[in-house]
Amino acid sequence: MFIKQPFDEFLGLQYERVSDNRVKIRLPLKPLFINSLGYVHGGIISSLADVAMSNILQPDENGIQTAVTVDLKTSFLKPAQGTVLVADAHTFKIGKNLMHAECHIFDDQNEIVAKSNGIFFRIKEK
Repeated sequence: MFIKQPFDEFLGLQYERVSDNRVKIRLPLKPLFINSLGYVHGGIISSLADVAMSNILQPDENGIQTAVTVDLKTSFLKPAQGTVLVADAHTFKIGKNLMHAECHIFDDQNEIVAKSNGIFFRIKEK
């Protein structure tokens, strides 16, 4: 199961759970996502990484997220273009309150275009 929210649906994200600590998310590119230089806008890439990493932890039974972003850093390695981007996210530490994750973003030629690191606060059940 993955988080259910309108923004993710608007983006048209396609989810795949690879393992308990790894997910892949595909983003089919739309003209709306392209900046004035003809490349994918950095905010779209950062959002893709954030969504991928925040979906590593399973949502609750209603599709509500169980972690929120505390820190997000994205480094852009080359201009992104093509028909799809793929985010490959995994955890490298899950503590009592925080999850540390990493995400690589690839274009449709399987070339890395960006990488992100995130820290997420794990929400306690009520």
